[in-house]
Amino acid sequence: MSIREEPQRYCRFKADGKIYNGLVRGKMVDIVDGDIFSGFSGMRMSYPVDHLKFLPPITPTKIWCVGRNYLGHVKELDHDVPKEPLIFMKPVTATVGSGDSVRVPEWAGRVDYEGELAAIIGRPCRKVSEADALSHVLGYSCFNDVTARDLQTDNNWIRAKGFDGFGPLGPLILITEEMPDDARITTRLNGVAVQQDTFSNMIFSVARIISFISAFATLEPGDVIATGTPEGVGPVRGGDRVEVEIDGIGTLTNPFISDSEVTQTERSVLRILD
Repeated sequence: MSIREEPQRYCRFKADGKIYNGLVRGKMVDIVDGDIFSGFSGMRMSYPVDHLKFLPPITPTKIWCVGRNYLGHVKELDHDVPKEPLIFMKPVTATVGSGDSVRVPEWAGRVDYEGELAAIIGRPCRKVSEADALSHVLGYSCFNDVTARDLQTDNNWIRAKGFDGFGPLGPLILITEEMPDDARITTRLNGVAVQQDTFSNMIFSVARIISFISAFATLEPGDVIATGTPEGVGPVRGGDRVEVEIDGIGTLTNPFISDSEVTQTERSVLRILD
């Protein structure tokens, strides 16, 4: 890719009952043959963005997450600034795509949105230096680290953050090794901006995080690293809509539904089947 070329924007989508890989081009998506890891080539067929359903751009190998990586978020939680990246994981079953509903478990208490930048690993790395870390990055996407906040207080972070659907990812992957420091992330709740920051305000850079994790665990192609959330986290309820927008990538959008809404929907489906 030459310096003047724009980074490619890769996606997976469903249209006319079939699943495709594609490259976003303005308001169109061009179907490609192959995938983001094995390589792809263009095909002479496109769909309008408005006529398709985005899927998670990849099925993650593992989902690594970083806690307390923006100073504003550390202050709002009244915690000390970490001396090294605070790492935890989500199960891959947490993954859903843009447009998918996220179920809010009523028994879990308060559930929060957390808009984040996700780095996608493209090449295996183990004990990689900070200077070489970004050469292992395939690209970046939007992520929502949905968290059952009341359950997190017992230090059982896996349960608090690991519910099915608590890891929305997408709508696409911007294929580039590095995001600009001045790129902005914005989270909106029902259309109102509730989080805004730039990546220059991360406590630990993407390169530092990758180097830190790879010191104890091999990072593999398809690993997703959610790099922490800015100040402004807050509760989300059934009926709410959360958008995570990142400059150059796009907007990850997810409606949230309560247990009772899910039950009503399931009953409606059963009536139809009967």
